[in-house]
Amino acid sequence: MFEVVNQPPPLEPYNLFASDIVLREAVRREQAEWAEGGLNALGVTLGKPETVQLGFDANKNPPVLRTLDRYGHRLDEVEFHPAWHELLGLALRAGLHSSPWAHPQAGAHVARAAGTYMLNQIESGVYCPVAMTYGSVPTLRQTPEVAAHWLPKIYGRDYDKRFVPLKDKTAALVGMGMTENQGGSDLRTNTTRAEPAGDGSYRLHGHKWFMSAPMCDAFLVLAQSARGLSCFLLPRWTPDGERNGIHIVRLKDKLGNKSNASSEVEFAGAYAHLIGEEGRGIPTIIEMGNYTRLDCCIGSSSLMRQAVAQAIHHARHRTVFQKKLIDQPLMTNVLADLALESEAAAVLTFRLARAYDEEGETAQVFRRVLTPAAKFWICKRTPMVTLEAMEVLGGSGYIEESIMPRLYREAPVNSIWEGSGNVMCLDVLRAIGRTANAAAVLHQELDGSGEPRLKAFVGKLETRLNTADRNDESQARLLVRDLVLGLQAALLIKHAPPAVADAFCASRLTGENGGAFGTLPRGCDLRVIAERASPLH
Repeated sequence: MFEVVNQPPPLEPYNLFASDIVLREAVRREQAEWAEGGLNALGVTLGKPETVQLGFDANKNPPVLRTLDRYGHRLDEVEFHPAWHELLGLALRAGLHSSPWAHPQAGAHVARAAGTYMLNQIESGVYCPVAMTYGSVPTLRQTPEVAAHWLPKIYGRDYDKRFVPLKDKTAALVGMGMTENQGGSDLRTNTTRAEPAGDGSYRLHGHKWFMSAPMCDAFLVLAQSARGLSCFLLPRWTPDGERNGIHIVRLKDKLGNKSNASSEVEFAGAYAHLIGEEGRGIPTIIEMGNYTRLDCCIGSSSLMRQAVAQAIHHARHRTVFQKKLIDQPLMTNVLADLALESEAAAVLTFRLARAYDEEGETAQVFRRVLTPAAKFWICKRTPMVTLEAMEVLGGSGYIEESIMPRLYREAPVNSIWEGSGNVMCLDVLRAIGRTANAAAVLHQELDGSGEPRLKAFVGKLETRLNTADRNDESQARLLVRDLVLGLQAALLIKHAPPAVADAFCASRLTGENGGAFGTLPRGCDLRVIAERASPLH
């Protein structure tokens, strides 16, 4: 019988926390060392073969819409595969949907970011309701009576998949529906209308073009009221125990994120609560947007990490021309370059997460200016990283038995969700002008302890930030890219080994990188960089 040889073993079982040096360092550095025990246990669970298989099973068996029962009564229910429910239950038991709010402390958002960073490497679909629920809390708190009713269930960790009213559930999840087909990111063009019901509640009529995870227990939506665009909480059940007027028209057939349901919906007099001040819907919900944009950074960084881990694992076991792939000089260059991109994304993401644990001027600039900037650049780089990592595996990475096609299909979603690249870059320009002392804080954060390449790079960047270039929308992507590259370089100089920081400055700040990975210049310690990113040590 034919013997299969020279094939790498599966990357399982393994501990996603213990095997990730960059993640462990970030957790300690960003004040979440108290969470290491729980994160280590989660890393073990996520890396078990049976957990890895849940991600494959959930994607092979996508959700199914049940619009009507056999008698013609409206159901508007979505059925998920048991693997989806197991993964979502795992996420809730770990508190990834609400723990920083339920148990606030130094490093709470960082610890939660570390957990979701690992979860998303196994399956991205369940991350969507987890992220939206996490982001919903500061918005709901703007209306205390609604928050008092919902937050205890949002803080619950006993996942309850049943489609029943809130009072009967052990835990609740919250989604959102913002965009409509005529406007997309231009939310002020929304036509869904909200009519007061006379008892303090409202009735919504209209549609939403994208409403993800439609089996959540409630949704934050925007609708036009008498005083303008307003924010509402739309539960799946009315107070008298009836199904709310949320009609699911269809589930989207998406490029990726297959295990998660994204829907088009119509509202037929749907019961809703006003959240925040009437007519100020966008300011009310913008805080949720900041947290979900942070989750876009976490999600994209984690996709990079899994792609790079798989590529390096393959290269350490596969022999070509009498040498391990990782020992082939050009392949070592490719792997080191991918590892650089992954580490730079992770270092910035976890520094950003710490800003959500803190108050003060610096934290405000990170949240308001650098969240959209990081989302733009990290999310833009992820498809290129996953593609290059897939190429390392060759044909075996292109087939569906590998996780690589799933990572590649997932890679574009965070660039689109919560605002496209252009929206992010224009938001950065506005935020720099409107955030107090933004220029001074950025100058301090971009300090690279005298590194000459970064000093020259930052000098040119700050000239552009302080002149009319900052208001030239046509150049916004270049400006935001360079802001992120400068900050990533400064963070790596402070926190990464010299080999990593030197290679990043040599390849990202000089303009000599041709855009493809594997073009690190001579003199870089390629093997040290690649080995640092290896998932098994």
